[in-house]
Amino acid sequence: MPDPILFDSWPSLIRIPLVGLLAYAALILILMLRVSGKRTLSKMNAFDLIVTVALGSTLSTVLLDDGIPLAEGVAALALLICLQYAITWVSVRSPRFQGLIKAEPTLLVHQGRYLPDAMSRQRVTHDEVQAALRQSGQSDIDAVLWVMLETDGSMTVVPR
Repeated sequence: MPDPILFDSWPSLIRIPLVGLLAYAALILILMLRVSGKRTLSKMNAFDLIVTVALGSTLSTVLLDDGIPLAEGVAALALLICLQYAITWVSVRSPRFQGLIKAEPTLLVHQGRYLPDAMSRQRVTHDEVQAALRQSGQSDIDAVLWVMLETDGSMTVVPR
């Protein structure tokens, strides 16, 4: 029998909001996100982004896959949050470990001059730097002391 396209059954349709509500309540009521700190859902670096995406993916899998019980889904969410907390706890206390999971900011423009080697290494174009200049209210590269590519992918522009 082919998979249903529009409708399978009432129990499967009712399961999604019910499990979604309970999973959401588990995240909030158990205070997993509050206990783990603001960083769990931040975009401080690529590692944080990956954890945020993994949390969303896990939650959606729990909602849509009726083969995964809610308790297992909540356990998976708790595991991801606990691992995020443990890794960031260690990285704050160990500069060597922090270097493994966190990128360093990169200087792209210094005293109004592009740094082509750094831009090439980070795969950043002149147009992207120009867009960052415009966003910061600058129109001329000569008016800029430096442009830094931050660890979260954003660019910081410091005028002269």
